[in-house]
Amino acid sequence: MPTTAVSFDATPDIFAANRATGLVDLAVGARRGKTVRTHVHENGSLRVRFPNVSAGPLETVIINTAGGMTGGDEFAIRFELGAGANLLAGTAAAEKIYRSTGPDAAIAINVDAAPGSRCLWLPQETILFDRARLSRRIDVNLAGDASLLMAEAVVFGRSAMGEAMHEGRLADRWRIRRDGRLIFAETVRLGGAISEQLARPAVAAGGIAVATVLVTPADQTSIAVLRESRFHGEVGLSAWNGIALARLCASDGATLRHDLMTILSALSTQVPRLWLQ
Repeated sequence: MPTTAVSFDATPDIFAANRATGLVDLAVGARRGKTVRTHVHENGSLRVRFPNVSAGPLETVIINTAGGMTGGDEFAIRFELGAGANLLAGTAAAEKIYRSTGPDAAIAINVDAAPGSRCLWLPQETILFDRARLSRRIDVNLAGDASLLMAEAVVFGRSAMGEAMHEGRLADRWRIRRDGRLIFAETVRLGGAISEQLARPAVAAGGIAVATVLVTPADQTSIAVLRESRFHGEVGLSAWNGIALARLCASDGATLRHDLMTILSALSTQVPRLWLQ
């Protein structure tokens, strides 16, 4: 039987054509004391759902129907809050970033909040698998007395499954502005032998799970109650120029989740119901 030679020259093009993309563009507004949807747009692998809730903020759940991300995938999430709107947004599950053969997985999160609005961005953890590559960008524009609470957690490998992240890349860029003025800027970069870097005392002292909780407006009284809380991992607290910040580092994802819940409970913050299941 004759054989046919197969060329793999087109493999990079085929790979690029099969990358996942996703967009959620959501606008909410205040109507007769309640927060309601005013615009919803979904595209690609991302969906947004609204669990039934009673009083309080409008709860929003972001769903990734692709089941995870890998190199070359690109997702964007945009929230626009009208005056007086109250939004609680999270994700249906931990976001998994799988091994990449080259390009980064890219996530862009944008929040625009009008005066008097309140945004709670409380996604579940982002889990990085070995040789994963993630580039994430968070841009928040707050107007007047708009308020924000964000909690972002990253877990380097699933220790409960006997998995570790030895190599990869993480680039995490945050920019937060109030009335157009930059009030918080941070960029974290880890690359190459990440497990070795996390083992260093000045980085994570062997911890594999980290998180940042940011609250604004806030002051020293906002975190005074947190100083009395009992944590299982390492937590650092600070407040300055209208911002309160908590840094968390833990030996595993379960310990990190416990400490996150402790902080949010102490701040009397409602968490997405999927966090409790």
